Amino acid sequence: MMNKDTAALLVCAGNATRMGGIHKILHPLGNTTVLHLALQSICACASIACAVVICREQDIAAFRQSIAEIRPALPVPVTVTAGGATRQQSVRNGFAVIPADIALVAIHDGARPLILPADAERVIAAARETGAASLGVPVKDTVKVVREGIICDTPPRAELYLTQTPQVFRRSLYAEAMQLAAEQGKDYTDDCQLVEALGNAVTMVTGDYSNLKLTTPEDFAIAEALLSRRTGGC
Repeated sequence: MMNKDTAALLVCAGNATRMGGIHKILHPLGNTTVLHLALQSICACASIACAVVICREQDIAAFRQSIAEIRPALPVPVTVTAGGATRQQSVRNGFAVIPADIALVAIHDGARPLILPADAERVIAAARETGAASLGVPVKDTVKVVREGIICDTPPRAELYLTQTPQVFRRSLYAEAMQLAAEQGKDYTDDCQLVEALGNAVTMVTGDYSNLKLTTPEDFAIAEALLSRRTGGC
């Protein structure tokens, strides 16, 4: 029987890009919404014991109302809590409300609704074994380092990955990493950086290119096409 030892932290607390006056995480996608699809996908993982949705304080009522619409279909308890001024502060707030018996935290962008549950399960399994793991995909293009408009380096493409989420950590390790960041006055935009700052290795698990982050209207158009293909649409 699968060990339900992981809390999913769904981060939705950014100063959201609004599309048509609607918070992008509450925006329609296919016949559902970004929030509903992201939450249902991550909660479909057998390892997930609970989920915490982290949003801006002013959005809490709207998020709770939206989650209530699909609550009977969700297999695990879901809590909504307020985020902070930065991503790191938001994750800290979500981390503070997870149950005491949770061993792992899977931190996932709410704006990545096309996460495949099987990929999330693989990265959780890797973190259970190594302590820290992230989903990612190899870069497809040649990357250049540019300073003041001039190319100054070309990193080997074979060594470059685009980092995705979930990023999954042993609870005790992530707590230690947050404490170090607080002591050093550091505020990271990527959760792996906290653990890297401790000197701990983070395992990279190859995911799927469809796990894109919705940022612009073009991203929504791509996501609609990918979702339609998954569900057998034209």
